[in-house]
Amino acid sequence: MDQLRLLAVDAEDLAIVSAHCQDAVMRVEELQFSPAERKFVMEMNRFVWEKLVPPKKFSLFSRPAYERRRAILHFDRVIAAARLGFDNLAPDDVLVLLAIRFEEGDAPSGSVELVFAGGSAIRLDVEVIEAQLADVGGAWGTTARPNHRA
Repeated sequence: MDQLRLLAVDAEDLAIVSAHCQDAVMRVEELQFSPAERKFVMEMNRFVWEKLVPPKKFSLFSRPAYERRRAILHFDRVIAAARLGFDNLAPDDVLVLLAIRFEEGDAPSGSVELVFAGGSAIRLDVEVIEAQLADVGGAWGTTARPNHRA
């Protein structure tokens, strides 16, 4: 089975989830907060970093094949959610997730920050860290690899 399933219950776990979600792309409308259920859900196309294999030799006829997978990340026990830098974004605009961070408050509560390219972010105030990442579909190939050169 090569579908990823991760559970995060502390800051170290959340850092691992963050690494697997780096460069995931999603539309604004795929971010949903349900105050009644105290749940925040993100549907995304995540880049499969864990299967990254460097190309052996460059050839015009053989490009490295990278993968993306459809995945869902959800946070439970969310007290509040706030969007930062979303003022001019439309529901079908695409976001690129760069990192997920946790800032502890009155332990075990705190704030989870979802940081996106372009300066937007979402802050989730949580009772505790309780997040799950799950691949929900098959992989598809891509020749594009996210580039993080300074």
